[in-house]
Amino acid sequence: MIEVISRTFTPEILMYLLGGAWLVIELSVIIVILSLFFGLILALLRSYDKFILGRLAGAYIEIFRNTPNLMWVLICYVHAPLPTAFMRCTFAFVLFTSAAIAEIIRGGLNSIPKGQFEAAYSQGFSFVQTLVYIVLPQCFQNIIPTLLSQVITVVKDTSFLSMVAVAELMFRSRNVLSLLPRYTGQTVGIEQVAAIFGFAALIYFIINFTLSCLVRYIQNRRAAKTRGRGEPAAAADKA
Repeated sequence: MIEVISRTFTPEILMYLLGGAWLVIELSVIIVILSLFFGLILALLRSYDKFILGRLAGAYIEIFRNTPNLMWVLICYVHAPLPTAFMRCTFAFVLFTSAAIAEIIRGGLNSIPKGQFEAAYSQGFSFVQTLVYIVLPQCFQNIIPTLLSQVITVVKDTSFLSMVAVAELMFRSRNVLSLLPRYTGQTVGIEQVAAIFGFAALIYFIINFTLSCLVRYIQNRRAAKTRGRGEPAAAADKA
């Protein structure tokens, strides 16, 4: 097996695959940043606008949350008026992920007691100031673990783009297998398939396991803070 790996992963092939891994990270960062922006707008509209914009935001969220991401990738790849496949597929992911993130943010907004708005108004805060300085910071603090879980989903789902010839990691893995006889002179067998896709799986695992550890760290830290706030109260009750 070691001989198969050494013959399969030439420096050129290794750099080619790592380029696909970098594209996965680049795609994920762009998608998450844009989806956070549009998801926040959708969540605010659905939560606080009871008229036409709120209803439209709700309809948008429900449509995209209840349809498959791959369908939108294929639709946007063919029909979106954007110049490159990279931009069209990114657009599709942002459409879909914005809806998912909007619901996450809306859940965080709903977890904030309504009394905080009344307290802020009594201190002279406007609605926008209350959102920016009081509500949204608490909201995002509460939903960070769930948001990071959504980021993990985005990273994994970028593999869909191999179906529309975007040269991310899975596309390059398949491409390497088709070109392997030309570059290495060896026929493609089960060992080569296992080595190439095993390497791709390892890259995805490293990225997502790192994010999972970050989620667990944040959750444990929040739990420790909660216990820390509860201990003085418990001690006072005993006294």
